[in-house]
Amino acid sequence: MIVVHHLNDSRSQRILWLMEELGVPYDIEFYQRDAQTRLAPPELKVIHPLGKSPVITDNGRVIIESGAIIDYIVRRHGNGRLHPPAETPAYDDYVQWLHFAEGSAMLPLLLKLYVSRLGEAGAPLHPRIESEVANHLGYIDSRLANRPYLLGEDLTAADIQMSFVGEAASTRIDRSAYPNLDAWVRRFQARPAYKAALLRGGPYSFA
Repeated sequence: MIVVHHLNDSRSQRILWLMEELGVPYDIEFYQRDAQTRLAPPELKVIHPLGKSPVITDNGRVIIESGAIIDYIVRRHGNGRLHPPAETPAYDDYVQWLHFAEGSAMLPLLLKLYVSRLGEAGAPLHPRIESEVANHLGYIDSRLANRPYLLGEDLTAADIQMSFVGEAASTRIDRSAYPNLDAWVRRFQARPAYKAALLRGGPYSFA
């Protein structure tokens, strides 16, 4: 049985959504952020030395990193669902999105958050950060033109991996400036499996 070690208001929410989309049985171990620091509790370090979420355990194996977790679950438990056939060009696009989410897209959003806390000291960095945010979100928006999901008509695990980018963006920018991205977020948040994951996972500030 897969156990999702779930931290509130975190990327682990998308792992719960993946499990619900696949209909794979799973358990949840809940962890709460510190109310002042918003950091993960030390109990997560018992599961993995980094003390980060998401992390899953599966029959004695411990898997960290959202992209690696999604890949692991889809390969081992997905029965061919939520990804294109491996021999197709679409699969290459799928893998790129799995890496793009954390490798590129989240960095400017995180910088925007952290630098904003510096006040005037961070002002010289704002133009570059805003440029990078617009660059990455504009790219996502353009790829979603005339298609409901990142790879076309059907949801894949790439959308689930990228979902946190779209949701986090809404707390930092006016998402209406990116209408295709905005419609995509509204579309996946309306899915029954997404809603079921929210019910199981508890309060989630990005929904």
